[in-house]
Amino acid sequence: MSVPLLLPLLLPLLLPLHGIGGRQDLPVPFGLAVGGAAVAVALSFVILGVAWRTPKYRGNASGVPLPAAISRVIDASWFRWLVRLFGLATFLYAMVSLLFGVDRLTNPIFGFIYILVWVGLVPISLLFGPVWRTLNPLRTLHLLLSKLLRQAPSKGLLELPSWVGLWPAALGIFAFAWLELVAPDRATIPVLQAWIALYVVITMFGAVLFGDRWFAQGDPFEAYATLMARLSPWGRRTDGRLVARRPLENLDGLRPRPGLVGLVSALLGSTAYDGFSNSSAWIGWAQDQDISMTWLGTAALIVFILFVLVTYSGATILAGRLSDSSRTALPGLFAHSLVPIVFGYVVAHYLTLFILEGQRTLIYLSDPLSNGANIFGTGLLAVNTGITNHSATIAVVQVAAVVFGHLLGVISAHDRAVALFPRAKALAGQLPLLVVMVGYTCGGLLLLFSS
Repeated sequence: MSVPLLLPLLLPLLLPLHGIGGRQDLPVPFGLAVGGAAVAVALSFVILGVAWRTPKYRGNASGVPLPAAISRVIDASWFRWLVRLFGLATFLYAMVSLLFGVDRLTNPIFGFIYILVWVGLVPISLLFGPVWRTLNPLRTLHLLLSKLLRQAPSKGLLELPSWVGLWPAALGIFAFAWLELVAPDRATIPVLQAWIALYVVITMFGAVLFGDRWFAQGDPFEAYATLMARLSPWGRRTDGRLVARRPLENLDGLRPRPGLVGLVSALLGSTAYDGFSNSSAWIGWAQDQDISMTWLGTAALIVFILFVLVTYSGATILAGRLSDSSRTALPGLFAHSLVPIVFGYVVAHYLTLFILEGQRTLIYLSDPLSNGANIFGTGLLAVNTGITNHSATIAVVQVAAVVFGHLLGVISAHDRAVALFPRAKALAGQLPLLVVMVGYTCGGLLLLFSS
């Protein structure tokens, strides 16, 4: 997700993401690019079927232990508190802009929430693993409150039912997508204040009720970051040791739980809607209707998320029938294969936005009250827009990111299939998933270059 529907409001301050690198910038015809992408995904399935006949990933049981000195520092209480306080201080500093900054588009809180935090969660999680669990300012506030009350942070007033799983976080992802892409007057301070206030109250109230496990299950930012961290090379082995492992092997350790499919579907569906909502066909049609854009946008966002949920779940259930598998939880068992696809879409949609507007936000953050000055001295900082001179390269990167994400998804699904399905029918069982992934590849590229 990003703020492309905010972009018309933010011009000329923001540079439209989809204006950098279009289908006309591709070195080959767009139809050929889409067809080639579909063939690449299908061909990878054939190659894997011939060369990859037994499971190769061991998930959380795998990994090479990090040097003892590094592990001691990362696990040290002082280091964890240093990271926690850094996250809390950054959050409180940004909140100055939210509470006391002027209601205009130079206020850095927009870029802080929508770009540095939301989009920035992905590179942070890839580089450092599940670090957001420690950086999370609300988790730190809850920990400090627990210490003040002299009770364990895991202790709550109620026990969180196991069936709840990640459904609260999935709903939170939908709520954030709605704020960014649909909500009226979303580029105003009062609307953002209301959303952040609701988020803080619900998250902290949940932590008081259910203990700190609520953050992993109910905080959309932490759930998203933890999911993306599964694509990093860092993790913990089943014996608790910090280890380095292959990213897809790390991903293989993602434990299926209630709401996981819903969470991934919300991420993938909202990103797809992001591209669709910028298409001239949708904008032109919606403006001709008597129904408000808010209702139309809300309905379309829900449809996109449900489309991913239904098509993916249907494909995995059909895969079980074709492979004569007796397992009933196949959607959750294969959900990890969608995570690389989410990553590919994030790179394709938001890389240039993150690079360009991330710089601008950092400059604005030097003046949290947006009064026209900055602590570094006016005129000393400027946004480097050199990336805009390489639209052809950006277009190629966008296509490559989508295709690469789907290729990694096919590999992850194949390894899981040969581990779960009878060997003689493992390949046939994957056909429904292959069809869905090829469809996602073509659809993703069409939506990405639909503007």
